[in-house]
Amino acid sequence: MSISLPSTGVGPALVQPGLLGIEPSFGFGDRLGFATPGHLLALQEAGGAIRGIFAQQSIREMTRTNRTATEVMAAASDALSAAGFSDPWGADADHLKTQDDVRQTMAAGFVFFTLDPSGDVDQQADNYAPAELATRFEACKPFTPWLDAYRGKTVRFASGEIVFDEPTLARAAVKYGKAIQTTIALGRFVQEEAARLSKPCELELSVDETEQPTTPAEHYLIADQLRAAGVRLVSLAPRFEGDFEKGVDYKGDIKSLERSLRFHAEIAAEMGPYKLSLHSGSDKISMYRLLSRATEGRFHVKTAGTSYLEALRVVARCDDELFRRIIDFSRGCYDRDKATYHVSATLADAPPQAEVADPVELERQYLERWEDVPAGAGFTAPGRQILHCTFGSVMTDPELGAAVKDVLLGNHSSYSEVLRDHFVRHLDPLREG
Repeated sequence: MSISLPSTGVGPALVQPGLLGIEPSFGFGDRLGFATPGHLLALQEAGGAIRGIFAQQSIREMTRTNRTATEVMAAASDALSAAGFSDPWGADADHLKTQDDVRQTMAAGFVFFTLDPSGDVDQQADNYAPAELATRFEACKPFTPWLDAYRGKTVRFASGEIVFDEPTLARAAVKYGKAIQTTIALGRFVQEEAARLSKPCELELSVDETEQPTTPAEHYLIADQLRAAGVRLVSLAPRFEGDFEKGVDYKGDIKSLERSLRFHAEIAAEMGPYKLSLHSGSDKISMYRLLSRATEGRFHVKTAGTSYLEALRVVARCDDELFRRIIDFSRGCYDRDKATYHVSATLADAPPQAEVADPVELERQYLERWEDVPAGAGFTAPGRQILHCTFGSVMTDPELGAAVKDVLLGNHSSYSEVLRDHFVRHLDPLREG
């Protein structure tokens, strides 16, 4: 399948983001504020078939990098204005948990609001023995007044049927009951605040940062409850089956994933329609065509840390000594910083930089190189996760953070070209389906 969008014509640069609806979209997270020119080059080379979300950062990431929502927005809009960009583009206030998060990002001009109720998801719901599940099911009933509406219900899709028997309903209620309530409250707040201020807004729901996959029954129930409550989604990010570790390609049974994607895409089409959203999407290239095909182009992919890693690639090629210092520093704080990330790499999986004399081999060990990657696949080197998780510590270190920025400012064309090459490899399989 090939995705195509209508031409927007030629006009003045849109320095303000807008609503993208259910057009295919790609989130270019820029943690440092220098990446938008390279992101734009990649999007344009890929043919303009996918809309770009150029300002994208979570409150957590802003805190770790000492940036404000206004600074994130300005970095993207200024770069797009300078390039004379005239197509619609988006701005994603990612992983919002509180009303203050919403106020802060809406005031800065963000229009795409990703709601994150993961703190209210019961991460162990799939593992409870029947007695424990029954106890927790009883305790969650104050949050789930909708139970009787689903009890015994069967919903049929081309990919299969969803039967809300007692075990299915109990686990769904325990796992997501409180999270649904939280999402409805925050989603309504976003919509009401946007209406009060005459601001545009789109809502995404993220339930991907959980240990256990979102079943079709759980997806259906979540979407149905939000729709009934008047919370209008433009995209939803389930927790797909398999492993979506930071900084590396998808790990799991690709055939089983393909079947699962189709089922989730059918639910999204029926219950919205809204886009199926892939978070931790950086470098998950082996599954991009499957996502595009299953959704018939109605998808959103979110990336962030991979642009930081490409910044370090520029450092590795322009300042070997600085890259080695960053590796030593990152190895020193990795075990602490990885606590909030889904990764499997250990320090033993990548050699200390002192053991690797050749700069090219050091880049290969910690960042990997595309020439070593099979066609249709993404990166897998464990060293990438060590560098990925420690971005906040590196960039807030007075010496290292300033040194990285100096290298990027002095080699901005190189950074843009590295990003262009990197993201064309992401966008092409999504565009081609």
